[in-house]
Amino acid sequence: MSERPPSPVTAPTIGVPQVFDRTLHARRRDRAAPTYNSYSFLKQRVSEDLADRLLAINREFPTVLDLGAHSGVLASALAADGRHVIRSDISPAFCSPPLSVCADEEALPFAEGSFDLAASALSLHWVNDLPGALIQLQRALKPDGLLLAALPGAGSLGELRQALLRAETEIRGGAAMRVSPYLDVIDGAQLLQRTGFAMPVADADTIVVRYDSMLKLLSDLRGMGETAAFADRSGPPLTRGILMRAAEIYAQEFADRDGRIRATFEIVTLSGWAPAAGQPVPKRPGSAKVRLADALGVREQSAGEKPGGKRD
Repeated sequence: MSERPPSPVTAPTIGVPQVFDRTLHARRRDRAAPTYNSYSFLKQRVSEDLADRLLAINREFPTVLDLGAHSGVLASALAADGRHVIRSDISPAFCSPPLSVCADEEALPFAEGSFDLAASALSLHWVNDLPGALIQLQRALKPDGLLLAALPGAGSLGELRQALLRAETEIRGGAAMRVSPYLDVIDGAQLLQRTGFAMPVADADTIVVRYDSMLKLLSDLRGMGETAAFADRSGPPLTRGILMRAAEIYAQEFADRDGRIRATFEIVTLSGWAPAAGQPVPKRPGSAKVRLADALGVREQSAGEKPGGKRD
């Protein structure tokens, strides 16, 4: 039997806050790998969305990077049109040669200009240095290459976050962070711009999944390899009593009439292009030579003016 490649986790970037323990996260992905396809419904949904977005782009993407590939759900969707897809994952259990590379998103091993498209579905939210990872992805793209990445957004798992916070505060008088921080859609667009991507766009979609109980939700998160992997684990662990109280709060506050609870996943999708000559450049604010009102053929109104010319 061939040995599994070692974890590619690199040393922390100097000066970057280490919110996540990347080695621990890799181990949890390893543990989830054998049964991951039984819990990959979110990955499947997001991968189909990313593939659909490419259909609206009149471009060919012959060489593709699937970053944070897991079991290859996104790679399969992208390879359907004959593209050559290289899969990469931090977890050795998800890396199978010849088309897989075991790599840390914070230290990508790819040469500049390697890919026409870099895609990632539900993986980059575990990166400590997200700006650094995006800069590396931009360099790995050919000029005018496309980045398409989906991450859990700030609205994800808000119900679980509130239930655990209230339960632990009631029982202990204080609470530690138990659910990962996620990216805000506005911050995502600004981050793309800061890291050098042209024509950056960020949008958000909401997926609501219903469960019989909070414990079933936690079971699914374990199956996805998505349980918390914080670098600072100095706080006390959650007890059974806290979990049971959190489950009660969850059922009281976030259940539908049939008794099933709701779990919200906000998906933030980022897209941007590697710089290239001839790309459209946004005009400087105030440089327009035609007023929008003239272009639309309507009369311009001030902010305080109502239709008909009357003011409050």
